[in-house]
Amino acid sequence: MADHPAAPHPDRTPARAFGTVADAYDRGRPGYPREAAAWLTDLGAGDPVTVLEVGAGTGKLTEQLVALGHDVLATDPDPAMLAVLGRRLPDVRTAVAPAEDLPLPDASVDVVVCAQAFHWLDPEVALPEIARVLRPGGHLALVWNERDERIPWVRRLGRLLGGGQRGESHRALVHSPLFGFVEDRAFRSWQTLNRSTVQDLALSRSHVATRDDAGREELRAQVLAFYDDYGRGMDGMQLPYVVQCFRAGVLERRVLVADEPAHAAPPTGDGTAGPHGAADGSTEPDATHHATHHATADATPDATGSHLVVTTGSFPAVTDVTKAPDSAVTVDEDTVLLFDFR
Repeated sequence: MADHPAAPHPDRTPARAFGTVADAYDRGRPGYPREAAAWLTDLGAGDPVTVLEVGAGTGKLTEQLVALGHDVLATDPDPAMLAVLGRRLPDVRTAVAPAEDLPLPDASVDVVVCAQAFHWLDPEVALPEIARVLRPGGHLALVWNERDERIPWVRRLGRLLGGGQRGESHRALVHSPLFGFVEDRAFRSWQTLNRSTVQDLALSRSHVATRDDAGREELRAQVLAFYDDYGRGMDGMQLPYVVQCFRAGVLERRVLVADEPAHAAPPTGDGTAGPHGAADGSTEPDATHHATHHATADATPDATGSHLVVTTGSFPAVTDVTKAPDSAVTVDEDTVLLFDFR
């Protein structure tokens, strides 16, 4: 946090900071250019897709997604923010839910988008959950509106607003083993601010919303003085933004799990495997075999008794690898083994 605000009001905790200023957020925050929304949701065919928006807020990006023809489910952990979205876009489905616990079945959406909110998520929990709900070939897209502080007066306004910008929040996606190469693209946009909306822009900042009344009024006066000094009056000011966009496809996980061969040697009394895989010669499989069978119960075995398991959700890291018997593995021209060492 760039500044040192007064102690937060007891009714304005960080978890609900935006909800307490939802209307100011909707009036004061910038929207997103249509071309950015199109890039974020582009799967290559140019057709409308099923989109899950996490951290949808008051619907700033949702509005553009709907205009592009997409089927959108907008989620946010704060019902006050979604209430504003509902007034703006009454036909859009909404759900009060965090990105870490999505109310959707596996492989149910084509694209997940997150606008101006990914830095609030717990990536270790949210990214596996997002990967779980994405269909094969789908992707996660992130976007931030960032003030173009290469311009001196914008930099001065940024110092007043405080709170920082995106930083390196997208790096969690770059390093995730659940997603592929991260593409990025930047767009330009401008927000027209007048004497009223520049106050909303300031008051909608999370670290400002958690201040007490005196702290928020102090910042309001500073922002108004800045606006008056800027000299645009009734014409307003054009605040420039760089719209930073990122997207990465969910990785399709394929794991070949081989059962023990049907012609395993009978028990010899020295602890070696019996005909059904148990070391003691009993008909009950051992723990390792049981776990493998349970994991592949719904898969269709091929002629060798092997199973192909495909998942597009999170997959646990491999910590113990056991070589399958040569007789249990068939290699042909269709066999592909891929390693991801990230």
